[in-house]
Parts: sequence; C-alpha cells; structure tokens
Amino acid sequence: MKKVLLSLVLLAAATVGFNNNSIAQEATTNQVVSGPELSVDKDVHDYGTIENGANGVCVFTVTNTGNLPLIISSCKGSCGCTVPTWPKEPIAPGATAEISVKYDTKRTGPINKSVTITSNAVQSPRKVVRIKGEIKPKPAGSAPVNGGPTTQG
Repeated sequence: MKKVLLSLVLLAAATVGFNNNSIAQEATTNQVVSGPELSVDKDVHDYGTIENGANGVCVFTVTNTGNLPLIISSCKGSCGCTVPTWPKEPIAPGATAEISVKYDTKRTGPINKSVTITSNAVQSPRKVVRIKGEIKPKPAGSAPVNGGPTTQG
C-alpha cells in the first residue's frame, strides 16, 4: 500500500512540475518585446556590371517594426569609397525611411563592401548590409584623371 501511495505522490509531483515547466515555456514564447526594431528591405544590393564612373547610389529601405521610435545613430561604410547617408530624426513605429549608399564607381573591378547600421533596436542594434557588383574598366582613350597621360589602344 505504501508503494502505491508513494507512486501516486511521485506521479502527481511529476505532473505538476511538467505543467509548470510548460507554462513557463509558453510565457517565454508569447512574450512581446517592447521597443524599437529595425527591419531592412534587403540585405544585399547587387549593382551587377556597371560602367566606370556610373551612378553608384543605391537605397536600403528601413522599417521600424517595433512599438517605440527607432533612432539610427550611425551608418559606417567598410572603406572610404562607400559613403552612407541616413535619417537623423527618429523613425516612428510602422514608418519607413531610406539609407542611401554611394559607392565610388571610378574604381575598376569587383565591389564587395559592407555598411554597418547602428541603432537603438532592442533585438539587433547592429545590422550589416552589403553592396556588390563589378565596375568595368575605363574605355581606351578616355580622358585622363588629374592631368595624367591618356591611354591609347
């Protein structure tokens, strides 16, 4: 009789413990994070193959998917040839804004650069986006840069 009673007590204790654990996991899963959140329309902008000296500007659209204003404190290119411009005013919940990135397309060859966006987003305060592509060489016989010699083919 003692064994049966002890088994029932242990079974009841295990059931209560399992239910409490399930409730705790459910509460954690259903928690809503309060604060600003940054979402970007794309992680990579691909210029494809472009002409030397072409317009090197691309735009990333950011959305505040949180419930408090999003503030982008900085955007930094991985080198001096990649220059981002970002909104300095807070982005309201649900609103969008644009981050413009200008790449110096007078540099021949492949493009593979990054821009780090730093904000007050709760889940991901730093977001890295990339630009990639290929810049064609200057055409033969094109005007010299900075008074240098021309190249004749």
